[in-house]
Amino acid sequence: MKLAIISHTEHYKTPEGAVVGWSPTVNEINHLLHIFDEIYHVAMLKEGDPPPSVMAYTSNKIKFVPLPALGGKTVTSKVKTIYNAPLVMSIVSKTLKKVDCFQLRTPTGIGVFLIPYLTLLTRKKGWFKYAGNWNQSNAPLGYRIQRKLLKMQNRPVTINGRWKDQPSHCITFENPCLTSNNIQEGQQIEALKLKYDKLDFCYVGRLEKEKGVERIIKAFSALSKASKSKVNQIHLVGNGNDLEYFKSIAKDSGINIIFHGFLSQSKVFDIYRKSHVFIMPTTASEGFPKVIAEAMNFKCIPLVSNVSSIGQYVSSDFNGFVLDEVNTDNIVDHINQILSLDKENHSRIIKNMDAIVKKFTFEHYNERIINELLK
Repeated sequence: MKLAIISHTEHYKTPEGAVVGWSPTVNEINHLLHIFDEIYHVAMLKEGDPPPSVMAYTSNKIKFVPLPALGGKTVTSKVKTIYNAPLVMSIVSKTLKKVDCFQLRTPTGIGVFLIPYLTLLTRKKGWFKYAGNWNQSNAPLGYRIQRKLLKMQNRPVTINGRWKDQPSHCITFENPCLTSNNIQEGQQIEALKLKYDKLDFCYVGRLEKEKGVERIIKAFSALSKASKSKVNQIHLVGNGNDLEYFKSIAKDSGINIIFHGFLSQSKVFDIYRKSHVFIMPTTASEGFPKVIAEAMNFKCIPLVSNVSSIGQYVSSDFNGFVLDEVNTDNIVDHINQILSLDKENHSRIIKNMDAIVKKFTFEHYNERIINELLK
């Protein structure tokens, strides 16, 4: 069976001419070759040097089909997307003739016209993947339009979380990010995570105020001298426009805060291996960030916001800690709770992560595609 995936995933060309794309999506597609004979990925090709957070496809059975780089929040970018709609639909149409089924990854600017196009003008088997916050109350207009169209579908729609009045064709589906080998390694390092004098904390994602990076730095700065003495390092992985500001306020924190920039997936996993706590006090609209599941697999206790479906997977003092109120004082209180954990309760919490992380394996994801989406 041949599959077409249509997405806004950014791709780049290396100096040697190889095509690389954002690692989480490319990795997921690489693993889909276990159930599909050939995959066409219709996605956006950007100019410029590729960042470290990209990877290559592992097989020539995955064909990259370039789209112009579209999307953005400005009026100009939206006009450009509309102007290029005929070209995008033409490329998608030609690709669909080569495959048996499709997946459209939303929300995305091109989703506004591709959802009705795929709904009305193709009989191919397929499904839609909504990767954002399905329950977002103040979503941008384009996102609201796409959710409305997806609720009216006959085809399956995979979403993050489980919600009241969820249509029957909208299926709660975890986004994969772990191999069975990752799971085995996570189980093997469990005992090592309990051998510490000081704790390492980490954050992985965009370095933005909305994602909670400023709150992380200010919370650690506000810790007492006794609490700071229990902290080894804070690892911040990622990049963003506010990087220099974050570095400036970190200087006076009294904590060793390391800015790693973008890292490859293997190096991100190295950060998880050395860390004890994953912290993400976000107020951004999230689906369920894969980084939470990745960190939990490597036995990092999650300290995360109760945003979208996050609270459906992480429960306070069971397999992590959840911030119902996202402010400095509350973050400080939760950091102190974690710093005060005895080894028995620390062990109990990380053992309770096992049932959750298994839902985020590629093997589990592929089985569900076969049994629930392709029948």
